Amino acid sequence: MSATARLIQRVHPADDAIVALRSLSAGSVATVDRHTWTVTETIPAKQKFAARDFAIGDRITMYGVTVGRATKPISAGGLLSQGNVAHDTDAFAGKQREYAWTAPDVSKWAGRTFDGFKRPDGPAGTANYWLVIPLVFCENRNLIFMREALTRALGYHKAGPYEAYAAGLVSAWQAGNMEDDDFADIGIRQARPLFANVDGVKFLEHGLGCGGTRQDAIALCGLLAGYINHPNVAGATVLSLGCQHAQVSLLESELAVRNPHFKKPLHIFEQQKSKSERDMMAAAIKATFTGMAKANEQVREAAPLSDLIIGVECGGSDGFSGISANPVIGHTADLLAALGGAPVLSEFPELCGIEQSLSDRCVTAELADKFVRLMRSYEGAAQACGSGFDANPSPGNIRDGLITDAIKSAGAATKGGTSPIVDVLDYPETIRKHGGLSLYCTPGNDVESTTALAGGGCTLMLFSTGLGTPTGNPICPTLKIATNTDLAIRMADIIDFDTGGVITGDASIRQLGEDLLDLNIEVASGRVAPKAVALGQDDFLPWKRGVSL
Repeated sequence: MSATARLIQRVHPADDAIVALRSLSAGSVATVDRHTWTVTETIPAKQKFAARDFAIGDRITMYGVTVGRATKPISAGGLLSQGNVAHDTDAFAGKQREYAWTAPDVSKWAGRTFDGFKRPDGPAGTANYWLVIPLVFCENRNLIFMREALTRALGYHKAGPYEAYAAGLVSAWQAGNMEDDDFADIGIRQARPLFANVDGVKFLEHGLGCGGTRQDAIALCGLLAGYINHPNVAGATVLSLGCQHAQVSLLESELAVRNPHFKKPLHIFEQQKSKSERDMMAAAIKATFTGMAKANEQVREAAPLSDLIIGVECGGSDGFSGISANPVIGHTADLLAALGGAPVLSEFPELCGIEQSLSDRCVTAELADKFVRLMRSYEGAAQACGSGFDANPSPGNIRDGLITDAIKSAGAATKGGTSPIVDVLDYPETIRKHGGLSLYCTPGNDVESTTALAGGGCTLMLFSTGLGTPTGNPICPTLKIATNTDLAIRMADIIDFDTGGVITGDASIRQLGEDLLDLNIEVASGRVAPKAVALGQDDFLPWKRGVSL
């Protein structure tokens, strides 16, 4: 590709919205696909300009689908913005046509395995954690006591990156030398864990369990059951008050739905049935300690790549997300599907506008109908609250080129690759189908969505970002994929993989997708720790679909 061509990109041959890969000044001439435009005003990098003259009401196309309508006349070469474009999408129904997929060549990975933790049933895990879970927010205080008691004692406490800096400030103040604040010793320290084969004990603090609807309690127990049954979890300790909506019996029922033959150690303590808080806490701490000692006996073993369940997510998206990072992740997803693994695409508000193409990729009409039903129900609920999918883009998204939800969605969907859709799941169902893409109904909120994906069973997550988002998960290793090299350099402390070469023309989507799969295998085997894991970024935020009462 020539240097001139890399100034702009036309994502799909039918597109009449052209992306500026670099800032273009008024009067600049740019060419791609033997088409030449003279831009009529400054087009900042990541923004779009008109490939033709638009009249009011004309539809605007990107990624081959409708992404908006002109609200004012726009001349060819003019900037597309929220001042002249409004969100709009194409109509959709159920499955309209058969879908044929040509799987990528995966002979390079024939016979490859990852070193995982095998469980009594289901796929192997990529990590080995013990969980401590409150069924209701009333137990958060006891959860915090357990965290304070266990993390340091077991060697899992990570000294925060600024503790040494703060200590240096104290020393300087005491010495009367506050001018010198050059404390270079800023970093995370962790003692050697007592249990070398247990990656950690994680405490899932939350604010739910009572005070909401019964549906909220069912969803919460389903989510928590998904975490307990997760391939990356060796066992769990559950704290219950006793009188809340999220009853122990409800958690047990949800566990049985996910795994009728559940065999992991599960220790449940109910405060209102205990002699005292002290007795309950002592018993819970001892049970957790002995459970972790038993989990430490397990070691990593070779497991097939088909066991991998990889959730794909985006946050802090920019105008390059749908051009570099998301398509790279999409190619990795296709490679995984061809290897018999399970890629999973979520964030239903960010699938707005490409519903028909996704419906057509469903392997059955029933799956397509379920997807359409979930999308329409979700949109209807948003509209009933005076909002809608069109309100999804954040100020940061808009500032960096995602001026309509349809533009954001069309680019976000490329994370799912091109493989057939083998399942459509509502929150908080369990991911079961391999060998193709699963769609998982979650909100667009990054942490609510990653929390849900892990609850569904994802054992790794690929998270693209153009602006920089420090999101992680307590039990599911999460890799951050940068859309541009500037971000990868500037926020190297949180970024694991750079796809900026796609923008400059120095790397291909195919090659980077293959490299990313190789990195996934290393992470799944415990040989590489994602930045979010090293930083202790344990974000956990259950999705509350109902209304608080």
